[in-house]
Amino acid sequence: MIKFVYSFGIILIGLSLGYITQVLVKRERLKLTIGLDALRIMLQRIALLLVNPIAVVGAIWVVSLKSATLLALPFVGLFALLAGGVIALGVARLFKLSPQKTGSLYGCGAFTNIGSIGALVCFVFLGEKGFALVLIYKLFEELSYYAIGFPVAKYYSNSASEERISGHLKNLIRDPFILVALASIIIGGLLNFCGVDRPEFYATIIAVFVPLMTIMLLTSIGLALRFRRVRDYFRECISVSIIKFIFIPILATSLAYLMGYSKIDDGLPLKVVMILSCMPVAFTALIPPSIYDLDLDLANSCWFFTTALLVIVLPILIVVINWI
Repeated sequence: MIKFVYSFGIILIGLSLGYITQVLVKRERLKLTIGLDALRIMLQRIALLLVNPIAVVGAIWVVSLKSATLLALPFVGLFALLAGGVIALGVARLFKLSPQKTGSLYGCGAFTNIGSIGALVCFVFLGEKGFALVLIYKLFEELSYYAIGFPVAKYYSNSASEERISGHLKNLIRDPFILVALASIIIGGLLNFCGVDRPEFYATIIAVFVPLMTIMLLTSIGLALRFRRVRDYFRECISVSIIKFIFIPILATSLAYLMGYSKIDDGLPLKVVMILSCMPVAFTALIPPSIYDLDLDLANSCWFFTTALLVIVLPILIVVINWI
């Protein structure tokens, strides 16, 4: 219960802080020296370029990387993302949705909140070692979004240009967020491989930086959050929730179990896969509908609905993780 309250409390604090700030600024009850968009970008940059890399280096530094099967962990993560999108397309066809709704529903199925909420939950439930495996699991996340997710979403809209997609792909190799994340993993891996002892105070730094990163990222999301007509998309919200919290966890966890992850480090990789494959819709799912003229209200509703369901999902995860 303490772990649930702590993790859900961090999520609620981050989103609420950003949304309340947004409302106060728009009602002119709060004046900022910079605009909301500038503040949102600044928070994301500090979190991903400064706070997160320090935590990543420290976590990878001490994680056990002796098992060769852990090299397949990024492919398990990729499988979970791709499977979510494929199932969502099947649901869209079953419901006979319009192309605009189909493209949005696909993004909700394929894009998962691994980096902020997933990383926090793994850290709170499983500690530093669990957090370290998050970085390995999500190695192909951005690539899958821009190389597969965005083009598929664009397929269902006639308003987007090919240049936008190719631009996203070209920017991958020089994106500072991706480069810093990879550099952090490499540095931590080298320190681990060379057998350098990590200072004891580093554990305290990670204990502070992981929740701090999540609060900053979720605050940045809250600054741009728009509440739409959730009840108008209740059928789609329920469908995406079933995909996210039932189908994908079963598929991904079964694959991880068959790969022998339950036998490594007391089942730690299996637990990480279970948690990360059971996370809500990522805020990134709202980007394709925005730029490709898809159904933004549908995506926004599914994001809010699945995130709110964490109040039910997290306690269940705690029970299952302790049982494994």
